Amino acid sequence: MKRKPQMGGRVLSVASEAVPLVKTGGLADVVGALPEALAPAGWDMRVMLPAYRALRGLLAKGNGFREVMREEALFGGEARVFAGEAGGLSLFLLDAPHLFDREGGPYHGPGGDWGDNPQRFATLSFMAARVAREGVHLARGKAWKPDVLHAHDWQAGLAPAYLAYHGSGGCASVITVHNIAFQGHAPARLLGELRLPAAEFHADALEYYGGLSLLKAGLITADRITTVSPNYAAELMRPEFGLGLQGVLAARSAVVSGILNGIDTEIWSPEAEAVNAYSATSLSGKAKARAALQAEFGLSVPGPLAVLVSRLTDQKGVDLLPAALPDFIEGGGGLAVLGSGDAEAEAQMLSLAARWPGRVSVRIGYDEALSHRMFQGGDAVLVPSRFEPCGLTQMYGLRYGTIPVVAAVGGLADTVIPASPAALNAGVATGITFWPTDVLALTQALRRLNALYADQKTWAQLRRNAMGQENGWAGSASAYAALYEGMLR
Repeated sequence: MKRKPQMGGRVLSVASEAVPLVKTGGLADVVGALPEALAPAGWDMRVMLPAYRALRGLLAKGNGFREVMREEALFGGEARVFAGEAGGLSLFLLDAPHLFDREGGPYHGPGGDWGDNPQRFATLSFMAARVAREGVHLARGKAWKPDVLHAHDWQAGLAPAYLAYHGSGGCASVITVHNIAFQGHAPARLLGELRLPAAEFHADALEYYGGLSLLKAGLITADRITTVSPNYAAELMRPEFGLGLQGVLAARSAVVSGILNGIDTEIWSPEAEAVNAYSATSLSGKAKARAALQAEFGLSVPGPLAVLVSRLTDQKGVDLLPAALPDFIEGGGGLAVLGSGDAEAEAQMLSLAARWPGRVSVRIGYDEALSHRMFQGGDAVLVPSRFEPCGLTQMYGLRYGTIPVVAAVGGLADTVIPASPAALNAGVATGITFWPTDVLALTQALRRLNALYADQKTWAQLRRNAMGQENGWAGSASAYAALYEGMLR
């Protein structure tokens, strides 16, 4: 049988962050991982980012960046695009000092969100659309023009809109929703300033509850829409998850699809850990890691040791723990927590540790090395989120044989096979799921965790199943390649 030939092509990926250069969340992981993952399929993906203050040093002479495009006056100043290589990525850096050369994070400074965020990310989108429409000349006169513009979240939402309203130059567009809770709101008075057509300011196009949403602009104009899991794509068409944009997504459901994120299986690898390494066929290192984790957290847990590595917010469902934990603790379980977030949620976690010393312990903050030790030594990982576009924590748990206990939402439902009697009998179960995300359901899930852990034969099989799951980037890259190919056909 002949193999299907690879199509390949050029993709301009437009985003506000990408590892290893700038990161505030999971968006950066996706943007940074896709170019390498897509390369074997023949796709040349280049990433366009703003040249924040921390990145402007890359543009210094001798670093190999070359100016490829310029706009003399864009939202208050000059904007220039430079092409080069950094952090293992082929980059276009947008240098607009009047908008991005600032102290603070990508989206906010000491006083909160930057008031000109609409103009800042409109500039990113406008210049990305120009690159997509016109193409550029790289070093030695090599021409590069993308076949597809891939916009990520609200920060790049206007890029498909500028292609739609100012000409596409034959470039197709797709927008990925990583988290619909962030929509890029702007007042209606900015319509003209943002170079958007007044005729399109109505409910079926750019208007959004009397104002503008940069994300909505992308959703109504992109040729395709993706989310970071199939289940999240379906959820977003419902009011309880769509947060006002459910009607837009439902109307465009024919072009909406979900593609799961992957994880870096070289970084997140129990076999590659420097201390207490283990594999699915040799788990002695996990037992040692469990003992070391208990010692580090001051715990003595006779039953399953659960870990929670999370932002501490109501979205993550941590407010359910005070009422759901007593039954779990009484049944022999324990909990180690690492995270930070809302002051009230942090206080709740600390009160749990005070209530059950030796069974619950909390570290406020984030520590990458400690998170690895927690996945190594934990028996289970809790992810009781009210919504979760994709989620990586449960994938880390699967990789380390740390059984996920997850709410059946978004990507959590797509990646964890619940330990139902049928799935256990078939030998395919990988975790515990519950629904709805409330105290009763979480209490029952934790009771189920205690019971499964007590049956060591079943627990061992569940752990082997979890560690056998494929959750790297190969499958995701294949799905994106198929999406791009379908658009070009």
